[in-house]
Amino acid sequence: MAAGSKTLEILSRPGVYESLETRSAKLEAGLKAEANRSGVALTLNRVGSMFTPFFSHGPVINYTSAKKSDTAAFGRFFHSLLDQGIYLPPSQFEAAFVSTAHSDADIEQTIVAAGEAFRHL
Repeated sequence: MAAGSKTLEILSRPGVYESLETRSAKLEAGLKAEANRSGVALTLNRVGSMFTPFFSHGPVINYTSAKKSDTAAFGRFFHSLLDQGIYLPPSQFEAAFVSTAHSDADIEQTIVAAGEAFRHL
């Protein structure tokens, strides 16, 4: 209960959600730009600080369209990021989250690492 109470206190501070949105949007834009630069088909679904990258052309709007994504490419992407110290959920069908603990430097490091991963896909 104490941890939940403290979490709610932190989330109620002014600017917390705005900061999460700013960092999440920066990460989204950076991932899309790096994928585009490397010629990798990437659809990134994001709501607030929750996101999932799909290696797919076109929108991913349901389970059927998600299943059409290249899960092998996601696996290679995941392992490349892991080797670079970036931890995403290991399944193509899980969401990742930006948190209040992530700094601007963390976001930039993730974008750089993703660029490296995309170049090797």
